Amino acid sequence: MKFDILSSIPKGFGEYFNQSIIGRAQKQGIIDIRIHDIRDWTSDKHFKIDDSPFGGGPGMVMKIQPIYDAVEFLKSKIKNKKSKFNARVVLFSTRGKKFTQKEAKRLSKYKNLILICGRYEGVDERVAEYIADEEISVGDFVLSGGEIPAMIVVDAVSRFIPGVLGKQESLEEIKGSYPTYTRPEVFYPNKKSKGWKTPKILMSGNHKEIEKWRIKNS
Repeated sequence: MKFDILSSIPKGFGEYFNQSIIGRAQKQGIIDIRIHDIRDWTSDKHFKIDDSPFGGGPGMVMKIQPIYDAVEFLKSKIKNKKSKFNARVVLFSTRGKKFTQKEAKRLSKYKNLILICGRYEGVDERVAEYIADEEISVGDFVLSGGEIPAMIVVDAVSRFIPGVLGKQESLEEIKGSYPTYTRPEVFYPNKKSKGWKTPKILMSGNHKEIEKWRIKNS
């Protein structure tokens, strides 16, 4: 699966995608993450990608032209364009559909995801109307841009792609979300402490009872 991320601050992603599970999946060729600078497609001689809003008001608005050209370029590189689940263009927006585990699973069916990261005061509304297939919000709060949402979506969606996780059973929706413990069995934060103990059931070796405990505490 391929992720193309359009951003005005491509260096803002740091090394996250090169580490741990996501980094390993890229090295194995299971997923392909490419971060693009939107400025590479601007027609402005000063490489501007924003302008003041029509009607007045504070802040600057990201222009439609560089985003349109970038998306068209990326689409031109995609094969089998007629396939239903071939590609999906996502714009991150506070007005978008709430991103959930269910949405992550749905998006994992696509071969290509093009993720548009907004910034400044917003993005020209014609991007949402004519270019993006859908708008997504990662929560009821406001961020400075779409870069963090893009990282969240890539991480969550990738987990559904076979081979990314060591074991598919690691998915929360399969194993459930329950309290976990590891060594030491009793942790003493200081010499006077009685110790913070691991539930005895987890040390019993009775897997049937352990499963019941996990379901109860899930």
